[in-house]
Amino acid sequence: MVNGIIGKKVGMTQIFAPDGTVTSVTVIKAGPCVVVQRKTASTDGYEAVQLGLVEEKAPRNTNKPMAGHFKKAGLPPTRVLREFRLEAGDGAVEGANVGDQVLASAFAANDKVDIIGTSKGRGFAGFMKRHGFSGGRATHGSMFHRAPGSIGASAYPSRVIKGTRMAGHMGVERHTIRNLKIIQVNAEENLILVKGAVPGPNGAVVIIKKKQ
Repeated sequence: MVNGIIGKKVGMTQIFAPDGTVTSVTVIKAGPCVVVQRKTASTDGYEAVQLGLVEEKAPRNTNKPMAGHFKKAGLPPTRVLREFRLEAGDGAVEGANVGDQVLASAFAANDKVDIIGTSKGRGFAGFMKRHGFSGGRATHGSMFHRAPGSIGASAYPSRVIKGTRMAGHMGVERHTIRNLKIIQVNAEENLILVKGAVPGPNGAVVIIKKKQ
């Protein structure tokens, strides 16, 4: 069985329990996904499936190599493709054949999942925002409020050490948030509500993997 699904982050909201407890959750539209390709140990050296995210609007343009890829599977093209490893041996795996669907109903409340996403882009950020430095005193004319301070010695090695934390591009990085708890699953609307925050802006593609 495929232990993951592709989804899109919808946004955040709150869930109220009968006792009045409030839980912040992220709403993810998970799937429906379809198995586009099955990889086996005998042909590819490892066990995996390639899933495609079925969206309301089909992609407008598909290049010839990808068109042939989908034609071989006998499926309409999808814009988003992701690969998921399988733990089973080289044989028949339930729900892992070409054309099989992977739906949100494969998950249940209280399941623990890992969610992979790409963080929001922050552009060129200063060292305080990028690395969380505290900076200097903001009073009494210190003249050292948001300055980076020394970045290396002058005599030796007379250069900036590689990896020194400085200002630069921030965000647009792959992040994995582990052990998030599923609060609720709406199989009819393909929605999964996960406790806590998930990387990326609203509308971003995320990968949900069930903990084994």
